[in-house]
Amino acid sequence: MAAVEVQNLVMRYGEVRAVDGVSFTAQAGQVTAVLGPNGAGKTSTIEALEGYRQPTSGTVRVAGLDPIAQHNELVNHIGVMLQDGGVYPSMRAGEALELFCAYHGNVNAPTELIERVGLGDRQKRTWKQMSGGEQQRLKLALALAGKPDVVFLDEPTAGVDAEGRIVIRDVIRTLAAKGVAVVLTTHELGEAERLADHVVILDRGRLVATGTLAELRGQGQREEIRFAAAAGLDVASLGTHLGATVSEPTPGEYVVNVAPSPDNVARLTGWLAERNLPLADLRAGRQSLEDVFLRLTGNGDV
Repeated sequence: MAAVEVQNLVMRYGEVRAVDGVSFTAQAGQVTAVLGPNGAGKTSTIEALEGYRQPTSGTVRVAGLDPIAQHNELVNHIGVMLQDGGVYPSMRAGEALELFCAYHGNVNAPTELIERVGLGDRQKRTWKQMSGGEQQRLKLALALAGKPDVVFLDEPTAGVDAEGRIVIRDVIRTLAAKGVAVVLTTHELGEAERLADHVVILDRGRLVATGTLAELRGQGQREEIRFAAAAGLDVASLGTHLGATVSEPTPGEYVVNVAPSPDNVARLTGWLAERNLPLADLRAGRQSLEDVFLRLTGNGDV
């Protein structure tokens, strides 16, 4: 059975249909990323799953439970990492973890959790003394205080430095490896691409795609080569050389409308080599998650 089930979910606020007939599942032991532009319905969907909002219609189940009717039981099975707030400013990190673990009877967990998120030497710092990245890591630890079966993470790496991101990614992967269903929302598509086993994309309240990264990349695959190089290349000259249209949609990012064959790739790299121009990136037919996202939503505001 899926750890999270959403069937024909509708969330209406007055005349606004924020979520319009969305259906998807999230499996135990997998990381599911719920993505979409601002206003796509992500927050309303997740809040319905957490039991904070009553669906207008449709059904949602988390760990087999109705988030509204069985909320008291549900809280023993889920962990929630909020994007903002959740800790008193003057409370020390160690004290916050002890408090949250006490809610669930996990008296031995605070020290383990604070070490797990790399804050072992920060446990006496108050919330307001911690950096934004340290606060994010503490919030992740707090979400795990009850040893949940399902974890909801809202922007888990927002404002976190490179070292902290590595720690958070490791914690998320470890959770999934232990059978926990991880459901995350993020505006950082690169993070979603690194972590997600399954992706759900919403746009204007509707589901526009769901599947593995490989499945989404394979949908609507384009006959093109994308590469990065110095800005302002002579695209007309390159286009003549390749017998194809070349565009520069953003400075230093190029799209060649030609089949991504080995011969065409060799001709492209040969043209750059003749002019001693460095090649920063090359995607021959393979779409990134960002490419897929923009194609499906037509919106760069994630």
